[in-house]
Amino acid sequence: MKNIALTFSRIFVGVLFMFSGLIKANDPLGFGYKLQEYFEVFHMDFLGPFSTGIAILLCTLEIVLGAMLLFGFWGKKVSWGLLLLIIFFTLLTFVSAFFKVVTSCGCFGDAIPLTPWQSFSKDLVLLVLILYIFLNKNLIQPVFKTAQAQRNISMAVIVISLLFGLYTYNFLPVIDFLPYKVGAHIPSLMVIPPGEKPDEFQIIYHLKNKATKAEKDLSDKEYLKTEIWKDNNWEIIGDPTKTLIKKGYDPKIKDLIITDASGTDYTKELIENPYYSLVFVAYNLKDANTKAIGDLNALALNATQQFNIRSVLLTSNSASDAEKFIKKNNLFSEIFYADAVPLKSMVRANPGVMLLKNGVIINKWHFHNVPNFEQLSSKYFSK
Repeated sequence: MKNIALTFSRIFVGVLFMFSGLIKANDPLGFGYKLQEYFEVFHMDFLGPFSTGIAILLCTLEIVLGAMLLFGFWGKKVSWGLLLLIIFFTLLTFVSAFFKVVTSCGCFGDAIPLTPWQSFSKDLVLLVLILYIFLNKNLIQPVFKTAQAQRNISMAVIVISLLFGLYTYNFLPVIDFLPYKVGAHIPSLMVIPPGEKPDEFQIIYHLKNKATKAEKDLSDKEYLKTEIWKDNNWEIIGDPTKTLIKKGYDPKIKDLIITDASGTDYTKELIENPYYSLVFVAYNLKDANTKAIGDLNALALNATQQFNIRSVLLTSNSASDAEKFIKKNNLFSEIFYADAVPLKSMVRANPGVMLLKNGVIINKWHFHNVPNFEQLSSKYFSK
């Protein structure tokens, strides 16, 4: 029975660690954004510039530990590594859940979003299983007995895991779990479908009677039903409080607002253009790859002159910073502004490129593998 329980624990923990590591390694930049949130919460901002590198290493560590556990290599060392890692993760998710400092842990990336309490519960289960593995670490037997085979397999797992994270960082995720995936129709993802209900909130007013000095709280429904608003003796004190009472349908895209420098909303006009649009996304112009910006600028110029393709640059920088950037790089594209959160979700690159037509994302690219003008024109613009 002990061997059966140990085998089950090893398979469950090993597979879960490998799955978790691979899911996050599929989108290391997204995992890096999540790590930045934790660094800010724990006042470790100095680690921010290294967040993506740390993300890739953590993903590699998870995959390697999971694989080594399944293969049974170096049972004692792997058990220690798993135990220390799960204790750290359990404490981290507890702090996140209890103090409500991070709304989503990022344990399985954007593929399987978990609330902090769900993540903490998952880590508690893993902690129990890993403790059992640790207490029985002497019983773990390697699948391959020779030291040479163990070293070769381990090295292969490490190299493949690391290269996978580096590849997806430089050429976009292999599987896109974000709402701005190729083929997505952006306008339909921004609305609540027929039959679905939005979030229900209760608004509480704090009222005070001018004559009697009496005070009381009323919900918005009670406020209207009792018609207390007709009584001039009662006045609302302070701002009303808004409380979520029933969770409704959340549109997959709910925070996308695109404006020009003066604040005029261009969201509908840009995303519903019935013709091709080249959208260059650089959420942070300060850190954007300068050479890539120059190449995209040349691409935009050719596309506009030969096919009248509209090209726009989306950024979250201030208008003054963007103006300086435009002059410095002699940008041809129109520039618009949006919040950094949706921009980071559009393309995991800075800058990245989206090809839109009639609200649909036809394709998108990291700046490392953007097709040249001839390739784009032959595949899309000339048809």
